[in-house]
Formats: sequence, structure tokens, C-alpha cells
Amino acid sequence: MKKPYVVSSVLAAAVAIGGFAFAQAPKDNVSKAAHPNLNAAQRLSTQAYEKITAAQEANEFDLAGHAAKAKTLLEQVNSELKLAAQAANKNKAK
Repeated sequence: MKKPYVVSSVLAAAVAIGGFAFAQAPKDNVSKAAHPNLNAAQRLSTQAYEKITAAQEANEFDLAGHAAKAKTLLEQVNSELKLAAQAANKNKAK
């Protein structure tokens, strides 16, 4: 009777560890010299991502998926900020 419980616990732990391994904090890749405001926004989104990760760890990842969704949205924010910087670069080149 304990075997199904042990197997399900091991599988749950593997899924949690696997999900954590694939999730990576956004990169600060907007030039501070060229785009100080976009760089600051990107840095703050990275800090928010790190705080969410800390909250997940403190709560043993039991946040009903909301923290994971917030992290996904912050990854999108980071990508959009990089695209905004690239668009600004193209506009300056004209």
C-alpha cells in the first residue's frame, strides 16, 4: 500500500525539479548606455522574477500556479523590452 504513495511522491518531486531546472531568470540584455530607461525596466523585471522564485521556495512551490504564470509574464516583459531597444536602435539608424 505504501508503494503507490512513494512512486507518486517521487514523480511529483521529479516534475517540480524538472520545471525548476528549465525556468531561467530573464537576462538583462539591454544596453544601459544606449537605453537607460529600458535597461532599468529590464533590471526591475529580473528582480521581480527573483523575488517570485524566493516566494515559491519559501512556500514549497505551493502557490496554485500563479507564481509560475507571473514568472512567464516577466519573461515576456523582458523579451518585449529587448525588442523595444532594437526598434529604437533601428529608428536612430534612419
